[in-house]
Amino acid sequence: MIKEIVKDDELLSQPCEKATEQDAELVADLLDTLAANEEAAALSANQIGSPKSVVVYLDDNEQPRVMFNPVLKQALHPFKAVEACLSHDGEVEVKRFAWINVSYDELVDGKLVPKKIKLQGWTAQLVQHMIDHCKGKTI
Repeated sequence: MIKEIVKDDELLSQPCEKATEQDAELVADLLDTLAANEEAAALSANQIGSPKSVVVYLDDNEQPRVMFNPVLKQALHPFKAVEACLSHDGEVEVKRFAWINVSYDELVDGKLVPKKIKLQGWTAQLVQHMIDHCKGKTI
């Protein structure tokens, strides 16, 4: 179901709760909402009103990917980026990293399975933005 994007800074500044298998229904709402917002490349669950650590993003091939409980483990090559956000008006300069290593959980056959991924470039930037959302950090 397509959800309205949350713009309330008080709600968005709260750290998200760890997601569990019971939060699987959030994925369809996140993917539907992401697809409905042409200017969007990523969304976190708190942006659609659920304080859970679940994010979706479009990879380098424009395919949607899902992460439960993403955590930035390693970050290299800092740079300044100008980012926009569906939850905020305008653009903001932020520090990002060109190369990151992220641990997360993936839902496989109804169970959360630990995974790791190395990302770089635009995709790394998107995932860092989403991890910030999960921490309650807004741009």
